[in-house]
Amino acid sequence: MTGATSVPETMTVIEATTPGGPEVLVAKSRAVPAVGPADVLIAVGAAGVNRPDLLQRQGKYPPPAGASDIIGLEVAGSVAAVGDAVTRWRVGDRVCALVAGGGYAEYCAAPAPQCLPVPGDLTDVEAAALPETFFTVWTNVFERGRLQPGERILVHGGASGIGTTAVMLAHAFGATVYATAGTAEKCVAVERLGAARAINYRTEDFVEVVKDLTKGRGVEVVLDMVGGDYLARNLDVLAVEGRLIQIAFLRGARAEVNLAPLMQKRIWFTGSTLRPRTVEQKGAIARGLEEHVWPKLATGRLRPVIYKTFPLTAAAAAHAELERGEHIGKIVLTV
Repeated sequence: MTGATSVPETMTVIEATTPGGPEVLVAKSRAVPAVGPADVLIAVGAAGVNRPDLLQRQGKYPPPAGASDIIGLEVAGSVAAVGDAVTRWRVGDRVCALVAGGGYAEYCAAPAPQCLPVPGDLTDVEAAALPETFFTVWTNVFERGRLQPGERILVHGGASGIGTTAVMLAHAFGATVYATAGTAEKCVAVERLGAARAINYRTEDFVEVVKDLTKGRGVEVVLDMVGGDYLARNLDVLAVEGRLIQIAFLRGARAEVNLAPLMQKRIWFTGSTLRPRTVEQKGAIARGLEEHVWPKLATGRLRPVIYKTFPLTAAAAAHAELERGEHIGKIVLTV
């Protein structure tokens, strides 16, 4: 480890004492993590809260082998130390990082390729809201989904952290965006972010609305985290040569579906997870973001949507807030 500032031996972390509800999250003291040759130690200023965190707390989403058991997939702060093989980052640099675990803590070790500079004048809170959602949207919508300017995309869960990011990015890159949301307030917020039409899924049929908006053609891309009975409806709403991208399944991982539309419309159906990917793969996504998206963030054209912040030691309250499902944008812990 080189160039270390004065780093304490211990730090405050949030542990899930046992699988369960938000109340199992408690503050504990642990040793500051060791820094490997290709790692960066970040003095955490803020950490994002995401749905995979809820699943890990419930015992349903264990960390990959070798990753920290501490919950938390994204952080922002300043570099406190760097490994001997790290050449890009220096102590004091402001960074945000995607990590496989360890985010709910005062210090977090991150692979250097998964770090990005904090763009423009963004605060730590705003920067901590970037990695998980922006990595996910960029790799799925733009790399795998090949969304092009002038195409149409339907984003489910448009008011969520992933949803708001997808709406903003797709709009910024010249696509026409439709999005679903569960309240009138969320629909208004999503349209302010760039959606041409937000669809209240509680009162409207998104298939009928999209077909009407597109004169029966459908959309080229669907980003879905609902699963279950949405699968058949997503196939219905896609255009010929459309791409269906599955990133979660809040309504269940199983569905009965008629495969004829998939074949007749030559639909491309893909899905992915981010956490188990290699450092090299995540680093490649980071470089794509830095080249194509970070300039838009640096100029203020894009800015993450922050719904609410909680102190690190109030992580249980943050999880309860996320589970209520009333948020528009991201919930972030401050350290």
